[in-house]
Amino acid sequence: MILITIDLVPGGIQPWRRTIASMRIANASGLADISDYDIDVLEAANPLANTPPRNGSCSVIGHDRHQTIWALVARAAEAAMKAEYDDL
Repeated sequence: MILITIDLVPGGIQPWRRTIASMRIANASGLADISDYDIDVLEAANPLANTPPRNGSCSVIGHDRHQTIWALVARAAEAAMKAEYDDL
């Protein structure tokens, strides 16, 4: 499983650091060379985007594991932007 945590550090001031999103990427196909992944995402409220705190899930299907990790993260982020969300 891959866990991504996104923290906002306003002005680089560590005491103001807070987590604004996280993503869990879990291989759903037994580590096959071409794998499917289940994605769970959680977002804090975002007043700039006018979104409440929310969570959602989506999938990445047919990912070639011989690519860089960033290829998987990019596909997971793309899927997350299209996911259906539930407000918390």
